[in-house]
Amino acid sequence: MAKAPDPCPICRKPGTERDRPFCSPRCAEIDLGRWFGETYRIPGPPPEKDDEMTG
Repeated sequence: MAKAPDPCPICRKPGTERDRPFCSPRCAEIDLGRWFGETYRIPGPPPEKDDEMTG
C-alpha cells in the first residue's frame, strides 16, 4: 500500500514526486522567495561582544 504524499508546506495540497516536498514549481518559488526575503531565519548563537569595537 502506497503512502499518501506529504502536504505541500506552502498551500497544504498533496505534494508531487517531481516537485517534492511542494505540489508545484510555483510553491517552490514562493518558498525560495521567502528565504531570499529573510522571512525564514535559522537561529544562531548570539553575537559576541568585541571590546575593541565598543570603544
